[in-house]
Amino acid sequence: MKGNLEVYKVFYQVAVCQGITAAAEQLCVSQPAVSQALRQMEQEAGCLLFVRTPRGVRLTKEGSLLFDYVKKGMEAFEEGESVLSKMLNLETGEIRIGASDMTLQFFLLPFLEKYHRQYPGIKIMVSNAPTPETICSLEEGKIDFGIVSTPFDASQNVEAVKVREIANLFVAGDRFDDLKGKILDYSCLKDLPCVFLEKNTSTRRFMDEFLEEKGIFLEPEFELATSDMVVQFAKRNMGVGCVMGDFAKEDLRTGKLFQLNFNEKMPSRFICVVSGKKGILSAAGKKLMDMLTGSKIDMP
Repeated sequence: MKGNLEVYKVFYQVAVCQGITAAAEQLCVSQPAVSQALRQMEQEAGCLLFVRTPRGVRLTKEGSLLFDYVKKGMEAFEEGESVLSKMLNLETGEIRIGASDMTLQFFLLPFLEKYHRQYPGIKIMVSNAPTPETICSLEEGKIDFGIVSTPFDASQNVEAVKVREIANLFVAGDRFDDLKGKILDYSCLKDLPCVFLEKNTSTRRFMDEFLEEKGIFLEPEFELATSDMVVQFAKRNMGVGCVMGDFAKEDLRTGKLFQLNFNEKMPSRFICVVSGKKGILSAAGKKLMDMLTGSKIDMP
């Protein structure tokens, strides 16, 4: 027997209401339309599905067997509609985000806190990785969007929105007080012990490219995985560190570190929200994306 969904809805409602008139009211159709749908269904099934009684109708054995299956289907449809409604109303859902330590701590985290307060039913998974890995995860479809810092390489299918300007700083502890207040040339770094991030980070890549344009190629004494550790090493006078400024902000304020001044300012970098140009975000993802890019900046 082949039947369209509307016919099965009629069958289901008549069985639940145990009456044609009550079912017609629930379905907002006429009583004759319900009767006709049942006659068509029984004709195609080749058997009676209902027995008419003075008080309404009741299922036959054949009808009862069919109802057990139709009921499961209708309940599944209703559950699906309910879940979809909750997703559209941001009562439930899931977002996958990629972010580095820096972009998570100094940009994304406050937005996540606000978003979670407003939409506590949304599950958010954050993959913490350097910018190159985040871009790779985006291109492979493992995340919905990413928060990265320039510079980065990406395919033409990746769209980037700049949301915050940031700067790299060279910082040092009191062992290097003789450099404090002086205007330095970047070439002096060749004679100083240096503490940098690993090469697979955007911060290190940006610094290396900037210095190499000046013919300065550095081999640091220490290469570390996180900017927090670069700051800790610099405070312990292990060398001159290069970090995104926010990581050293408090130690610069308290005097535990000082900033080295150079005769040329290193250009600014940017935190960007990256997404696939052809990617379709869920309602939950779009809402968070709108929050993040609401602070976008227009930069060359």
